[in-house]
Parts: sequence; structure tokens; C-alpha cells
Amino acid sequence: MSVRLQALAAAMLALSASCALADMSRQAAGTSRTVAGYAQALVPLPLQFPRDQGPHPDYRQEWWYLTGNLDSTAGERFGFELTIFRFALAPAALRTAAVGSTLGMESSPWRTRQIYLGHFAVTDVARQRFRYSTKLARGALGLAGAQADPFRVWVGNWQMESMGEDSGWRVQAAGQGYVLSLAARPLMPPVLNGERGLSRKSGEPGNATYYYSIPRVSVQGTLVRDGRPVQVHGLAWLDREWGSGSLGPRETGWDWFGVQLGDGSCLMFYSLRDRDGAEDPYSAGTWVDSQGRARPLSRSDVRIEVLGYWTDAGGTRYPARWRLAMPALGLDITVRPVLADQELVTSPRYWEGAVDVSGTRAGRPVAGRGYVELVGYAGATPGSAGIR
Repeated sequence: MSVRLQALAAAMLALSASCALADMSRQAAGTSRTVAGYAQALVPLPLQFPRDQGPHPDYRQEWWYLTGNLDSTAGERFGFELTIFRFALAPAALRTAAVGSTLGMESSPWRTRQIYLGHFAVTDVARQRFRYSTKLARGALGLAGAQADPFRVWVGNWQMESMGEDSGWRVQAAGQGYVLSLAARPLMPPVLNGERGLSRKSGEPGNATYYYSIPRVSVQGTLVRDGRPVQVHGLAWLDREWGSGSLGPRETGWDWFGVQLGDGSCLMFYSLRDRDGAEDPYSAGTWVDSQGRARPLSRSDVRIEVLGYWTDAGGTRYPARWRLAMPALGLDITVRPVLADQELVTSPRYWEGAVDVSGTRAGRPVAGRGYVELVGYAGATPGSAGIR
């Protein structure tokens, strides 16, 4: 391919991605365009595996979110995030009727209505540094894509893929001086969030996703840092969501917590924020006990108190330490970032980082680790493009 053709293809892809993200920004601002032609998350549906590990192309967007905390054999601490988003540029019917007939590109191998975006980040605690990278590719010519069985999702050479029946996944990503290669093995079956997997984000029909998590995933492998391999192991968390809606007209962002406690229990909670800064009534989550039994959580079940803040170089202020309390379970914990600056200056800008957890449960000491995501503090959010 000539340099000119490569440049043209890159420009077209960037324009497509910009349009998709712009549409989602308008949704978050309460000026969403119609999503006619896309499937909608309206009622609970039976989720099946491995089918629902894979893509749902009739919905406008979805994502595979893997975050985790790692320890090296030498005792160093790391955090990592690998996220792959899928965005549809047009519903299938519209693509067939309009795009193909207008442009006459039915047989073009470049033709696609799906684009994939990847975010990869590493928190290196010992060296007090945070590095992140992004990848963008069209879902054509093998550049990016997703499939259910055998499971694989990829963008470029970043991927999560099945290692065989009951063997877990292979996770690979690289950027900014770090190369991650992990074997990941789920330690529990998928947990359905919300109402049997339907997670409502507002009172408007369709402002919802199908959402499941695997809160405990054993990971081990290699993190190459500046050309030198480091053997690592740890615990990760997988989140999967898909839908076609957006935030509600008054919602501007969210704080997401994924906590893995040392007693084997786990907590996921997302606190949606309204324009006036108040917590939205549709904030929700899931508690999973050490036996894997899940309990849905409403806004009234979890009390969140911000104990500190961090301000980035551009003046955006993020919460940076929290107290989470669940009186019904006797849980009272403090959540602290392992590094203050874990901000990804992407579109949108957001903070996502590794945290330590300490406190009490039923009067007994408890500790753990986790990840926190903060979206909407640096300006308008791209609709549901990052809702977990």
C-alpha cells in the first residue's frame, strides 16, 4: 500500500472515531440523537456463556474491561488496565441500505460499521510512574475484532483470547516501555449485576446495559519493563457491558469501585453524579460474598465519603481517598490510591487506578486491593462509552 493510501485510510478511521465519540458526548450532555435501528437493553435477558463473552454487534457499544493488581517475585507492586471498546458507526440496516448503495463499496474489504478502541495502562508503584497507551482500528481486514467461541477480542496486537476449554485467557498488550503477557484464569463464574444482568443508568427506557463481572481472576506471567522481564502474579477483575443508550439528561459522570477483600468477598459499586454534584438515585452495585453469592446494592446500601483530593496539571480535581460503609454488612473501609496520578489524558480524560483497601467488617480487621474509575471530572463524558 502506498504511503498516500495509508495516510488516507488513517484519516478516514480517525474521522469515523471522532464522529462516534462526538455523538456519545452529545448523549451525555442531554442532546442525544436517535438510536433507532440499534438493539436496546430494555428487559432482563438470559445471559449464556461462552456466547456472551463475545460481541453483540446489534448494540451500539460494548467493552471488555480487565483491571488488576500484580506483585513481582522481588516484591514490587504494579497495577494494570486493558480495555477494548467496540463502537458501531451505523445500525446494520442503515449500513446496508445507505452506506453500501451510496458508496458502492459492498465488496470492499475495508468496509465495516465497527471500530475498536483500546486503552492500556500500567501503574509502577516502586518507580512512582503511570504510563498509558491507546490503539484504534476498524473491525476489518483482521485489524481488530471480537468473537465468542473460541473467545477472542483484539485491537492490533493487544488482545484477550481463550487458551482452550477451562484454561482461561491469554492477555497481551504493550506501550510506553511496558509489555504485558498474562495467563488469566477465572476463580468464579460470572456475576450478573443489576436486575439479572440488566443495569439501568436512568429512568429513560434504553438507558441501560447488560452487565456482568468476574470479580476474581487469577493472573500470572511477565511484565517487560524497559526491556527487562519481571515475573508477576496477582488478582484481576473483568467487567463486560453492552447496550445502545446513554446517561440520563442530568447525569454527568460516575465513580466506579471494584474492591477485592482478603476474606474472599468483593464489592462493585458505581456512584452516578448529577449536574449539581449529588449522587444519582440510579447509583448501584453488587456485593459478592466469599462463597460467590451475589447481592444487588442500591444507592441507600452504600455510603461514600470523600476524604481527600488530587489535582492534575491542568487544574482538574479528582477525589483521591474515600470511606465506604455498608451498615447492613458491618463493612467500613478506606480506599487509597497507590499512586496519586493515574489519569489517562484520552478522549475522554479520566482517572483509573490501583487502590489499597483497609478497614473492618463486623468489627474485625479486613484489607484488600482494587481499582477505581473516575469519569466526568475533566469535562463532558462520551455518553455510555465508558460506563462499566
